[in-house]
Amino acid sequence: MSHKKQHASHEDVSKRLKRAKGHLETVIKMIADERPCVDVARQLHAVTKALSAAKSVYIHDHIEHCLDGNHEELDLDEIKEITKYI
Repeated sequence: MSHKKQHASHEDVSKRLKRAKGHLETVIKMIADERPCVDVARQLHAVTKALSAAKSVYIHDHIEHCLDGNHEELDLDEIKEITKYI
């Protein structure tokens, strides 16, 4: 099932991913600059959490969009597939 209409969260998720991209670029620079391992690990943790949060918002919005009652038929296989990634 493909949805041509953009979900409500797409703009928010895009902003989150752009921020995470900036943080990841910073981590790469930190490694190149031989910054302390604890500082790099802390930033890597922040990037991972940011990506996880963006993924969660995106998937939950998709599920809500598919289950909002406006579709004639729900694609349960798609719902089962996407919930694997939560």
